[in-house]
Amino acid sequence: MFDSTLLVHAGRDPEAFQGVVNTPVFRASTVLASSIAEWEQRKKERAAEQPGTYYGRHGTPTTHSFEEAMAALEGGHRTLVFPSGLAACAFAILPFVGTGDHVLITDSAYDPTRRLAAGVLKRFGVTTEFYDPLAAEGIEALIKPNTRLIYTESPGSHTFEMQDTARIAEVAHRHGALVAMDNTWATPLYFKPLQHGVDISVQAATKYIVGHSDAMLGTVTVNRALWPQLKSTAYDLGQISSPDDCYLALRGLRTLAVRLKQHWLSGVALAQWLARQPEVECVLHPALPGDPGHEIWQRDFKGASGLFSVVMKPMAADAFAALIDGLELFGIGASWGGYESLVLPIDPAGHRSVTTWPHRGPAFRVHAGLEDMRDLIADLEQGFARLRKLL
Repeated sequence: MFDSTLLVHAGRDPEAFQGVVNTPVFRASTVLASSIAEWEQRKKERAAEQPGTYYGRHGTPTTHSFEEAMAALEGGHRTLVFPSGLAACAFAILPFVGTGDHVLITDSAYDPTRRLAAGVLKRFGVTTEFYDPLAAEGIEALIKPNTRLIYTESPGSHTFEMQDTARIAEVAHRHGALVAMDNTWATPLYFKPLQHGVDISVQAATKYIVGHSDAMLGTVTVNRALWPQLKSTAYDLGQISSPDDCYLALRGLRTLAVRLKQHWLSGVALAQWLARQPEVECVLHPALPGDPGHEIWQRDFKGASGLFSVVMKPMAADAFAALIDGLELFGIGASWGGYESLVLPIDPAGHRSVTTWPHRGPAFRVHAGLEDMRDLIADLEQGFARLRKLL
């Protein structure tokens, strides 16, 4: 079945809900049984991971529908939903490491994931080492006898370096290490990590899966062998997501294919336009032919999202502010993946430890929303006109 069809049908069972097309929102903590026998049967079903609701903390039909749909799209054994993308990043690591273990994390990772390594993992006795995201061939030299997991993100957060995921996975598995990947940028629609050797696939579902900037969720999808560890750790630490947010994610999932195609087309068009501006030093977007990661993107990915970064030539702060502050259709916001266009000033230099940010000018990240491209470019044209008056 093609993914676009899967997006429409996965996780739905109208016959179970009197013909209702969408799984309804089930808000529940207590779930009653009519007898001891029924209660014991439900416990057995839960232990056997059969469908049914035993206790609200273990999820409701709404939660399970979303998890089922995501597992089908990812091509994994099972998916667990978490209350935020960061929670999903954390649970892509925590269930699989322990005191004395060593973890490798790409230097281009989402900054809160870096803080998790420096804080929680360190307190638990897990050693973290960051690696150059472009060092696919050199990563083997960093693996130690106690290396338990390699955490990747491709393209990298803010700087969009592409990693040779399959090569990293091959090396990791040869040394008995697992591979986790934050795949939020491409979604499982444009890249399926588990098909490229990854063991643990992460989505900040807050972004493109939800797609409407109105819910926070994350997902972790694993193979059969890792499922018991993921499930037991998440349940022991009380991880559960709102059924209302899961319902919104299911709603967003149904239109992901058509939305993401437009984000891709608009993102590339904006990136190409920005690259032609004389004040721009470079545009970081792997779908552009001149990008250093374009070959890997073209080989492994089926598409691109609407997120990329722009590096400006050195300029005064007031000129850069004139460009950004006056934009009418691009809000300044830290999230992305919704229907609206965004910009965010960034400084990657402060979020790296083994690689160097080589640029001296200011930079900003762009999320291309679903507005008409002509309006977005007109807004940017006015922004650059304001900037040029101050140069």
